Amino acid sequence: MWQGRSLWAEIDLDAIACNARELKKRTGGNSRLLAVVKANAYGHGAVMAARAAAEAGAEYLGVACADEGAELRLAGVSLPILVMGYVAPWEADKVVTHGLTPTLTTRQLALALAALAAQRKLVVPVHIKVDTGMNRFGLAPRDTAFFAQFVRTLPGLKAEGVYTHFAVADEADKTFTREQFRTFIDTAEGMPWIPCRHVANSATILDMPEMCLEMVRPGISLYGAYPSRQVQRSIKLKPALSLKSRVARLHDLTPGESVSYGRTWVADKPTRVALVPCGYADGMLRCLSNKGSVLVRGQRAPIRGRICMDQFMVDVGHIPRVRADDEVVLIGRQQDEEITAEEVAGLAGTISYEIFCGISPRVPRVYLKGGEVVAVETLVEKVEYSAS
Repeated sequence: MWQGRSLWAEIDLDAIACNARELKKRTGGNSRLLAVVKANAYGHGAVMAARAAAEAGAEYLGVACADEGAELRLAGVSLPILVMGYVAPWEADKVVTHGLTPTLTTRQLALALAALAAQRKLVVPVHIKVDTGMNRFGLAPRDTAFFAQFVRTLPGLKAEGVYTHFAVADEADKTFTREQFRTFIDTAEGMPWIPCRHVANSATILDMPEMCLEMVRPGISLYGAYPSRQVQRSIKLKPALSLKSRVARLHDLTPGESVSYGRTWVADKPTRVALVPCGYADGMLRCLSNKGSVLVRGQRAPIRGRICMDQFMVDVGHIPRVRADDEVVLIGRQQDEEITAEEVAGLAGTISYEIFCGISPRVPRVYLKGGEVVAVETLVEKVEYSAS
């Protein structure tokens, strides 16, 4: 039993590995799998998630910035790592030192990388991104082939991949996604020397596996959540994260007594409230005040009053035999009940991605494999345990 802080996230590494294998199968086994572990693996822990994905057959990893890639390298992760976000020219040394694969969209970065490659007598792999309609990051299709040809003239660089990102692949109407795909394919035909093309995110793998090409980039689905309600459940995903706490205090209320700041909830009958040591500084969004519920002894306990920075209260008056230190499930399953990240996101008016990413670093991560704790990460320590 976890005996650290009375709030922790349990990460099932077997679930991540299972999802990676199922996503790979969905591609027909013909596409390499790039596991997206940016944003601390969507809150799940980048290093441990990367290792689990690699053991399940992932051949590449994806991060958003050079620092995220460096973190993986310093932890001993050896898979190729694609930096999918903007890299400034002055970060070239970090990219080369840690053996990262940057996304190229500017001549300045290309020249900085080429200069370092020449100094160190090595070849830096790069990918080129095409902006096919998101109007966010990447080269315009009309400029991409010319830029790729320029990169090809630099002896220290090797363009090994070209890719784009879809704007609405997680929506039911695939018209614009197909337009983006056609634009990308037409653009990539002008760069036949680049061997790897990739466009497929989680929604594309699930709904349009014909677009998987040479590599795919699952993100949210790797962690057991579907991109949206409009995406097909074409494979069964296993949620990897549970967010748990414990009852810190029980308090009986009489009619007319209120709870928390602003007195936004007032008891209309005698009841009992339980204090849960989790707040908006941990990722429990304040907008969930007086909304939603948690699980206590297998039953739903509604949130009462405003969520504070470090704690909130729930009504357990209808649940018999609740005691201090009873487990509280904020996300996950308890007995026959389950609260999903999608449910929490719906109440908050957001998406599951934000719920996962919002779980702050001060929440301990407890990693499970085969039902056993194999690693723990807190603000003060990172511990891995030998297999028994």
